[in-house]
Amino acid sequence: MRAIEITQPGPPDVLRLCERPMPVAGAGQALIRVHAAGVNRPDILQRTGNYPVPPGASDIPGLEVAGEIVGGDLGDSGFKLGDMVCALAQGGGYAEFCVAPVEQCLPVPKGLTALEAASLPETFFTVWSNVFDRARLSGAETLLVQGGTSGIGVTAIQLATALGHRVFATAGSDDKCRACEALGAERGINYKSEDFVEIVKAATGGKGVDVVLDMVGGDYVPREIQALADDGRLVLIALLGGAKAQVSLGQILLRRLTVTGSTLRPRPVAFKAAIAAKLRAQVWPLLEAGRIKPVIFKSFPLEEAAQAHALMESSTHVGKIMLTV
Repeated sequence: MRAIEITQPGPPDVLRLCERPMPVAGAGQALIRVHAAGVNRPDILQRTGNYPVPPGASDIPGLEVAGEIVGGDLGDSGFKLGDMVCALAQGGGYAEFCVAPVEQCLPVPKGLTALEAASLPETFFTVWSNVFDRARLSGAETLLVQGGTSGIGVTAIQLATALGHRVFATAGSDDKCRACEALGAERGINYKSEDFVEIVKAATGGKGVDVVLDMVGGDYVPREIQALADDGRLVLIALLGGAKAQVSLGQILLRRLTVTGSTLRPRPVAFKAAIAAKLRAQVWPLLEAGRIKPVIFKSFPLEEAAQAHALMESSTHVGKIMLTV
C-alpha cells in the first residue's frame, strides 16, 4: 500500500510517500480501506520527534480515518464487511489501509461524506473526554475555549452550544473571532488585542466561567485561574505555550478550583470505547440532524501531506485539515 512515513524528525518535507506492507488486523480490530484521514497537532509533534509512538502502534502518522471495513475481527460489534465507518486509530492513518479497534469505530453519520466523517474522531473523542467527562460541564454552566478556530476549538464550541451551554472562545484575529461566533460562541475574544479574563468576567456578571478548555498552558494558566468561577475546572490538553506556569495555590484552595489535564492516545481501548458509546448515543444524532457540522478548511491528496502540515503550522486555518486517499 501507499503510505506517508516520517523519514527523520524535522520540518514538513521529511514526510515522504512510500510503499509499506498492508497492516494486519489483530483480535478486535477492523481493517479499513481509507478514504480520508485527518491531520492533527499530535501528528506535527510526532513528525518533529516530540510525541513518542506508543508501543505496538504504527510509526505512520494519522490518528483518525474514515473508510470501508474490508476485513478484521468484527465479533459482535454490529459492523460487517463493506460498512462505512470513521475510527480513532493508534496511528497509521496516512495510508491506503489502516487498522483500528472495532470499539473505536463509529458509523459514518447519515448525510455526511467520508471526508467529513474522517474529521470527527480525534477532536470529538478529545472534547467529550475532557470537557464533559473530566471537567463535568453540565446544566447551565459556561465554557471558555482557547484556540477556538482549531479542530478542537470548532468541535468544542459547537458541541457545548448544541448541548445548551454559553461558550466563549479566543482566537488570533477579528475574522477568526467572528468565525467562532458563527459556530455558536457568544463572544469571540481576540487574544492579541483583548483580555479574556476581563471579557468573560464582564459577560458573567463577575462570576467567571465554570470550565476552561486549554491547549496553550504556560502563562495562560494563572490568567485562566483568574477567569474561573468558584468551583471552576481548568482542563489542559496541550502545552503549545509552554509546560511551566506559576500559579496561586491560594486561589485554588480558597475557591475550590480544579486544575487537571489528559492525553488520549496512551489510554486503553476500553476507555476510548466508553467515549465512543457516548458519542454514538448523544452526539451522532446532533450531527445527523445538522445541529453540529464538520468544519473542513482544506483537503490535500495523501501525497501532499507535507503541504497539509505546513498549513497547520501556519495557523491560518479555521477547522480541520484533511488528507484524501
